[in-house]
Amino acid sequence: QVQAAESGGGLVQAGESLRLSCVVSGIFFSIDAMGWYRQAPGKQRELVAGITNGGSTNYADSVKGRFTISRDGAKNMVYLQMNSLKPEDTAVYYCSAHVRRGRSYASNEYWGQGTQVTVSS
Repeated sequence: QVQAAESGGGLVQAGESLRLSCVVSGIFFSIDAMGWYRQAPGKQRELVAGITNGGSTNYADSVKGRFTISRDGAKNMVYLQMNSLKPEDTAVYYCSAHVRRGRSYASNEYWGQGTQVTVSS
């Protein structure tokens, strides 16, 4: 009933920019928070950036000053603008959304299938 889907990944050179998008579709009451995670081969999944429905944001130390998370509540979308990309940013990036199915119900977390970002030296 609720799905999240990422797009915008690709292959770029170090120093280039890329923007990821994620749309949440289905029938639900609200989206309480959204975020971006990434997982590189041989490493655990980590939080890259998050944003609440109130607009508060947080970033991993490794991406502060380079990445910017934003959202469009009317379109149920979240974006990740990635500038000054480094080879260390290479990973599969996942969209996460905390979705509330009804006004009086707790939110559940939904994940996209991921989009590959590869940064060459």
